[in-house]
Amino acid sequence: MLLREIAHSRTGDKGNRAIISVIAYDLKDFPAIERCVTAQRVRAYYADIVKGEVERYVVPHLGALNFVLHDALGGGVTRSLALDAHGKCLSSAILGMSIE
Repeated sequence: MLLREIAHSRTGDKGNRAIISVIAYDLKDFPAIERCVTAQRVRAYYADIVKGEVERYVVPHLGALNFVLHDALGGGVTRSLALDAHGKCLSSAILGMSIE
């Protein structure tokens, strides 16, 4: 199944970091999301974009994971030559991740 079937996402960007939250529609699905969407998997999923580390923060009472993707925005939003590989595009892309 695709992550978008059981979760939505929010995002932000600061400097050369993207911040992506993955939030379960229903708390009953959160354990599967927490198990399958690891920092390592997110780093591999964005391997062509993220040049730094990926940190994951778990917010279980909200059914959410928050990821900080370091060195992910081509030097920062105002310095990048990308048309829009920032925030919203990155959060939309993660929802295409396949999970068990």
